[in-house]
Amino acid sequence: MNFDLQIQKPLRELVYEELKHKILTGEIASQTRLMEIDLAEKMNVSRTPIREAIRELAADGLVTIEPRRGAYVSRISIDDMLDVFEVRENLEGFAAYLAAKRINEEQKVKLKELMDLYEEAINNDEKKNSVERDENLHKFIVECGGNKTLQQMVNHVQELSLRFRYLYYDDFSHYKKMPAQHRLIVEAIVSGDCDKARLESEEHVRKLKQYIYDLDRELNGNEH
Repeated sequence: MNFDLQIQKPLRELVYEELKHKILTGEIASQTRLMEIDLAEKMNVSRTPIREAIRELAADGLVTIEPRRGAYVSRISIDDMLDVFEVRENLEGFAAYLAAKRINEEQKVKLKELMDLYEEAINNDEKKNSVERDENLHKFIVECGGNKTLQQMVNHVQELSLRFRYLYYDDFSHYKKMPAQHRLIVEAIVSGDCDKARLESEEHVRKLKQYIYDLDRELNGNEH
């Protein structure tokens, strides 16, 4: 990453964003030890912004700092994700409700475009693009609701979900089922049906949660 081209942001923030992206997408794997010297050399920066970024990532819950052991990328588990999706169900249901209530005509056009781009990536079996466009679609729905506090809350929860997707969605057939669910949400929002938008969004997250339950049983034989 060429930090010199992005001098509009503090170096600490750039380092934080880069490390965060690598953790969320699995480029830096769970339980990897974060060595300040190595990271500083690889990113061509001093150890100070690396140290500050690691502290921020620890506050986000993405890094665990242990006395005498150093900093490690936090472990991710099925139970962690179930916690995340419990929160997502309510937050995103409310976000869809607000979007249906407040969306304007220009936003309706963009929402449909984002839906088409997402579906195109799915149909072309493009995993990386599918994940990114799915996130873009969800973020825009929240944006249409016009509640900045909700945007911040949903953004954090969706980032945690993003890490899960890159790690566990190896079976692309699961993605194939999702455009139909998203279509129902988008159609309800565009039509201004607040209650239906909330219900469809909550149902979408519930199906994701069920997928996690099933995956847990398949991998570990656990019962929740």
